[in-house]
Amino acid sequence: MIDVLNSEWLKLRSVRSTTAVLLAIAVTLLAGALVAYLMTADWDTSPPDVRQRFEAADPGLMVVPVTQFCLGVLGALAITSEYGSGMIRTALVSVPQRRAYLLAKVVVVTGVSLVVAAVATLLAYQAGELITGDRPEPISAYGSFSDAAPTLLADVASMVLVALLGLALGFLLRSTAGALVSVCALLFVLPPVTFLIPQPWGERVYSVMLPVLAPQLSGQVADPMLSPWGAGAVMVAYLVVALGGALIALLRHDA
Repeated sequence: MIDVLNSEWLKLRSVRSTTAVLLAIAVTLLAGALVAYLMTADWDTSPPDVRQRFEAADPGLMVVPVTQFCLGVLGALAITSEYGSGMIRTALVSVPQRRAYLLAKVVVVTGVSLVVAAVATLLAYQAGELITGDRPEPISAYGSFSDAAPTLLADVASMVLVALLGLALGFLLRSTAGALVSVCALLFVLPPVTFLIPQPWGERVYSVMLPVLAPQLSGQVADPMLSPWGAGAVMVAYLVVALGGALIALLRHDA
């Protein structure tokens, strides 16, 4: 199994798009820091009544959704690059136990996405705190790191979840374009569509959409539809259904 993991790690590193994905996350982090800086500069020159209406200068508001998508892309490319190049045949000959092959993919994608998500989230938090400084609420997002920790951990969990969903969609669709469109739909298209559903069903469906699971998981949302345990259960359900479907597709289809 160690050899399979090493092989999958090497393959993921060798995919040319991996560097582009990581670069996109870095650029987004810089852009988020710039927006936070401009918001803070505007706050400094605003009258007291306007200052009270300012939102927190938090680069994470930009970094989290973009990093989710980028890691979803990374997860999809971990397998669709092999389908696209035809290397999937060689891979399955080298690892005839398909469950072990899928497990190795899951472990590598989980490890890489966990590290990238944790670094991006912490850097965004630190950038926001450095830019905000000792300015009073509401521009400061958190009073301390312990206050921010539940949100940061929930954000990291949601990013890893999207990366694994991207991997599962890659196995199911065997197409880079199809997997990326599906990830984009799950993150950015379907959540707004739920507002067209009559209430209270629209609100209930919205509560299980990917972008709102992390805030509910952290317990930082006022009057949420789901408890932290409920949000966590929904995230696990996403994983079970997606990876279960990926395993079925891998076992039934020829390379």
